[in-house]
Amino acid sequence: MLPTLSHDEILRYSRHLLIPEVGLEGQQKLKAASVLVIGTGGLGSPVALYLAAAGIGRIGLVDYDVVDFSNLQRQVIHGESTLGKLKVESARQRMLDINPDIQVDVYNEMFTSENAFRIADPYDIIIDGTDNFPTRYLTNDLCVLTGKPNVYGSIYRFDGQASVFNAGDDSPCYRCLFPEPPPPGLVPSCAEGGVLGILPGTIGTIQATEAIKLILGIGESLSGKLLLYSALDMSFDFVKLRKNPNCKVCGEHPEVTTLIDYEQFCGMPANDHDSGSAGDEWDISATELKARLDAGDALHLIDVREPHELAISRIPGADLIPLGQLAARMHELNSADEIVLFCKIGTRSVRALEVLASAGFRKIKNLDGGINAWAEEVDPSLPIY
Repeated sequence: MLPTLSHDEILRYSRHLLIPEVGLEGQQKLKAASVLVIGTGGLGSPVALYLAAAGIGRIGLVDYDVVDFSNLQRQVIHGESTLGKLKVESARQRMLDINPDIQVDVYNEMFTSENAFRIADPYDIIIDGTDNFPTRYLTNDLCVLTGKPNVYGSIYRFDGQASVFNAGDDSPCYRCLFPEPPPPGLVPSCAEGGVLGILPGTIGTIQATEAIKLILGIGESLSGKLLLYSALDMSFDFVKLRKNPNCKVCGEHPEVTTLIDYEQFCGMPANDHDSGSAGDEWDISATELKARLDAGDALHLIDVREPHELAISRIPGADLIPLGQLAARMHELNSADEIVLFCKIGTRSVRALEVLASAGFRKIKNLDGGINAWAEEVDPSLPIY
């Protein structure tokens, strides 16, 4: 039996009630529905805001992070008043300010194979608002194993994707499209490559729209299609997807019948934070590097960032060799020199170190934490970005 709407709720949702495809019964379905949003960052922000405003009766939020100043460019559910606060609590506060008639559950924990079934159990639909491959594969496999729809979105710089996976017997899953994760380090994160602040708003509202359509049973969903969006071209393209009968999780003879170790499967950590460390053997701290430079040690500093990043900050005396050019320009380096590699936070320089190490370089170091660590520990006149 569908829940009733109070007079205040009828007034609040009056613009919905006037739409024949929604009406009173549709709004009651929204009130009866439950949706889990994994991640309250760029994508999760608009998703959570619009689901709350639309009157989804129960919304779960999963995140383990706190609100950071660098989040505010795109994570519009948070503000300066909640800096340092748990993201799930910051989001919950804003959602209940928009609509106090809904229930918002918060899970201040990483979404893992150990807790995924417990967290997802009360919800009808799962929305993937994450930015790392282990959690994407975990979310996908969980949805297949539990029979829940997976509303997917991803963003990078000016481009976004969206789809609905596992929304019926013939609906493909994420693994049908991407059977295996990319090699670790091949696909840069938003922290490395950046993202237009408006982009997650576009993709996130599409995800929220798809969830609402599924609840109401109206329209044509993105199931069986991958939406490709370019903000630069303002273009929407669609790629038809088909269920893979040989898919390892949703195929005719599935090999994945329980949740696995997704960090091991993807070869990367299941979080949105980039590690700027190559390990004790290869790392050098900003303060240690400064001491050695002050002592007159002959160190060859190589900046593997992109040229436009030099306008933000730079370390004097460093040579610029962007990571993508390193293999082709390796002849410019002398393996007898002591080389220190750095980038923004250390992620790209770790990959650069691996490139040089595989070519036989041994006297190489990675600046732990990158130029941001240098700005924080050595030269506070430089901005942190």
